[in-house]
Amino acid sequence: MTLQGILLAAGAGTRMGQPKALVRDEGGEPWLVQGVRALREGGCDHVTVVLGAAADEASPLLGDLGVAVVVAEDWAEGMSASLRAGLASVADGDASAAVVSLVDLPDVSADVVRRVTDLGTDHGTLARASYDGEPGHPVLIGRDHWHGVLETATGDRGARDYLATHMVFLVECGDLATGRDRDTPA
Repeated sequence: MTLQGILLAAGAGTRMGQPKALVRDEGGEPWLVQGVRALREGGCDHVTVVLGAAADEASPLLGDLGVAVVVAEDWAEGMSASLRAGLASVADGDASAAVVSLVDLPDVSADVVRRVTDLGTDHGTLARASYDGEPGHPVLIGRDHWHGVLETATGDRGARDYLATHMVFLVECGDLATGRDRDTPA
């Protein structure tokens, strides 16, 4: 069984002033690269990056990282479009579960991903990081749940509605990161 990482990075980043897929940290490293590294070093065997707004400019930032790139043509519909594109692109593979993370979580490290996946990555798994008790990302979705997530993901809610109706194990990670998404440059 393999573990699939999916990094959602398709949005326009209106409040950020640019697509978050193009944002770099203070040292100049793209958030895309940081997100891929967190997933890979956290235990994901394969990583798929979902792009949308500015996909042509963002794709070269991934260089030779060996990731699959999927473009969510309907990215303007919200996070659900990115999630659907990512899950659909890996559905024919052999992954037992997918770890879904967001590009705008620059302090979420491999340690967070590893802690969430340490619970197990079988087909029925549903788990997510929490920060001081508040649910966040990454989210671990076992293959048995992919179809349900694909059917219920709408707008900017991603898998939220599906997760609200299923037993999801919360994995406290507040000692490792804030888990806050960065929506503005400051």
